[in-house]
Amino acid sequence: MDYEKNLLEERATAVAAARSILDNAASEKRSLSGEEQASVDAAFADVDAKGKMISDLRAMSARESEVRAALAGHVEARPEVRESAAVVDDTAILRSLARGEMRSHSFETRSIAKSSTGAPVPTSFYDRVIEVARFVGPMLEVGTTIQTAGGENLQIPRTNAYSTGSVTTEGAGFAASDPTFQAFLTLGAFKESVFFQISTEMIEDSGVDILGYLATNVGQAIGYSANSHLTTGTGTTQPTGIITSAGSGITGGTGVSGGFTYANVVDLVYSTDAAVRRMPGFKIMGATSSIAALRKLTDTVGQPIWQPALVAGEPDRLLGYAVVENPHMAAVGSAAKSLVAGDLGSFLIRQVGGIQLDRSDDYAFGSGLVTFRATMRIDSGLPQSAHVKYFAGNAA
Repeated sequence: MDYEKNLLEERATAVAAARSILDNAASEKRSLSGEEQASVDAAFADVDAKGKMISDLRAMSARESEVRAALAGHVEARPEVRESAAVVDDTAILRSLARGEMRSHSFETRSIAKSSTGAPVPTSFYDRVIEVARFVGPMLEVGTTIQTAGGENLQIPRTNAYSTGSVTTEGAGFAASDPTFQAFLTLGAFKESVFFQISTEMIEDSGVDILGYLATNVGQAIGYSANSHLTTGTGTTQPTGIITSAGSGITGGTGVSGGFTYANVVDLVYSTDAAVRRMPGFKIMGATSSIAALRKLTDTVGQPIWQPALVAGEPDRLLGYAVVENPHMAAVGSAAKSLVAGDLGSFLIRQVGGIQLDRSDDYAFGSGLVTFRATMRIDSGLPQSAHVKYFAGNAA
């Protein structure tokens, strides 16, 4: 608290310094000089920085109190695991599951980022799984995820038309123009799952990274399945995919069956309106064969339109927009929706809770195997089909 008190005092000093300069200029009825403006800007920057540090300290204290209260409550509620309550990292939980000390556990979302720079905080099982899942398929990354505690239907309103303004003459009545709505987008909760076994020897060997093994296995399986459904799911017995929801953009054909030209790509991008193209989530997405075809396209003067990223971690670009490779989109071909362009962030992914991991010693007892089952409940949809448009290829 002494440190926080010092920060508050330093913040108050910076505010007073800026106030003094501003009051002096106001009393002399003049604008700030360049030197005075720089001093005021520096003081305000110091105030903001100190405020951020104070906010972080208070948030950290609140989180630490919550953790202590949760741990204390956990030990009281579960006296049979009181001896191991001091070990709360996910590796210990997974080993407890593997040894039969626990039968079930739900791994919730956790933030890996901490306020203290360099703090050696273990990565949670949930984050390890989602990290792998996002490498397997991009939809969990480019879409907007809505986390809910329960799986009851979630209804998303959808606008069909906005109100329109008009000129009203003096003394005349105002013309009514109400917005209109489409049917709700209803998101349920389909269960993506994986069922697998590991040997008792692997569990007993303490040198095995069981957390990494399980996280990679679950992440690969659930991530691949979820990305497939989030891309092309029918919406009946699985989530509604972005391709299923997208609006019709451009249909074209070249010497390659179902292929697209430079003009087709330009037309696809501009089949969305200007407001959509200004959204930060506007991207171009295609399968591997589509990405390869895009890299070969040239403009009307023979210049490649592909723009490789110059900074590590940044996406490549096409016509100024980020490009996303999705292995579950259709390959270039006749009648295939091999390319989409639009605000991919408009695609909503509803996730219920975290990832549930359960175990059974009985299922494969005779084989010396422990059986694990992991589930993740999701649904998805695109409220406005005009936000994402697809290209469908013609026959050559």
